[in-house]
Amino acid sequence: MVADICAVCGKPLPARNGRTGRSSVYCSAACRQKAYRGRQHTGASVQGLIEDIGRRVKELVPQPASVLYSGATELSAAVAQLRRIARVARDSANDSVTRAPVTERPGTPSALTEADFAALTESHRREIHVHCYRMTGSYDDAEDLVQETFLRAWRARDAFEGRAGARTWLYRIATNACLDFQRRTARRPQRYEPVPGMNHGTGEAPARITWLQPYPDDELPTADAQPEAAAVSRETLELVFLAALQHLPPRQRAVLILRDVLGLTAAETAEALDLTVASANSALQRARPTLRDHLPRRRADWTATEPTEAQRAALQRYMTAVEHLDFAAMTDLLSKDVTLTMPPNPFWFTGRDALVDFVRPSLDPASPMFFGHWRSLPARANGQLAAGGYVRRPGTNVHRAQVLDVLRFDAEDRIVEITSFEPHLFPAFGLPLRL
Repeated sequence: MVADICAVCGKPLPARNGRTGRSSVYCSAACRQKAYRGRQHTGASVQGLIEDIGRRVKELVPQPASVLYSGATELSAAVAQLRRIARVARDSANDSVTRAPVTERPGTPSALTEADFAALTESHRREIHVHCYRMTGSYDDAEDLVQETFLRAWRARDAFEGRAGARTWLYRIATNACLDFQRRTARRPQRYEPVPGMNHGTGEAPARITWLQPYPDDELPTADAQPEAAAVSRETLELVFLAALQHLPPRQRAVLILRDVLGLTAAETAEALDLTVASANSALQRARPTLRDHLPRRRADWTATEPTEAQRAALQRYMTAVEHLDFAAMTDLLSKDVTLTMPPNPFWFTGRDALVDFVRPSLDPASPMFFGHWRSLPARANGQLAAGGYVRRPGTNVHRAQVLDVLRFDAEDRIVEITSFEPHLFPAFGLPLRL
């Protein structure tokens, strides 16, 4: 059988060696980055994107199958982009007259059509989505806030000063949309509390952030490629960093993200938030030590680097152990001080012994609490390795999506943290809802 080839350079993709789940369409990080840049800049005009799709259709060939698959994959991405542009254009055209939002400023009438505006915003969609995710810690809320940002931008389009300033302009609107959202919700991290009758371990109860959700990162670029790529780099999407951000007051969080993550100047940050430069600098000085207080002391303990081969092997052993109900093998993969949390649920465990006590009954077929038989598919979330878990309950014959386990490893490649999320976001990770 002909091996799959890279959608960018045409070279053969690495062998899967029996692994299941969604495969990459790129042979290397460099090709992934090249594809990302292409997606960012494709669609300067709607007509250009339509012509590009037409060209891709004409280039499709039925054989060999791997070439057809790669071409169809790239075509589907372009069609999905056009669909999003059309949706924004439709929503903009149908937008009713409303009062001017706080982000709108007087300006000359804009010559942007709905389609041109939609194409412009689509080129920045991914990084605006990531920005809203950092601000809120929630994938679902970020989805809603991207739409809110684009609708606000359309209403304030007369203030748009040209394509070169689109990125900063959209960040300003998105940040204010997030701040408005946070004023409405008034979320604050809490501490997990003991559940009666449950052994949580002897460690300190971790922070409980009920709204925290994972973010799929299969195609996130490296941070050194371009300014836009730094905006979605893995290092500042790691769950530990995201959780620490949620402890900052919303305006301090916004200042820190705009300055330290996105690299905006003090003047640009102050303008985006309607602050003086002195106030923006003061907020940043207060935010930085607070953030450090909620991060591990060693940077290596939380910075998301590309997973090593040893960690990938550990993920495979983890999935195999769960599938085979191999309790001993799973235990061997855990560090002694492993932590498990399950947002938004109240369950938490610190230490291997407590986690083992919790898991043992559900993996024992002889136990009345036996949960069922498992299968897993590999995934990537927030720069970390993850496993999508599917369970077939006793008396059924279908494995249904149950949990997404995002793993963090220590220096010895043992699992030191598991964050288990509910399964409704499986489609965002390219995972089916049932097997």
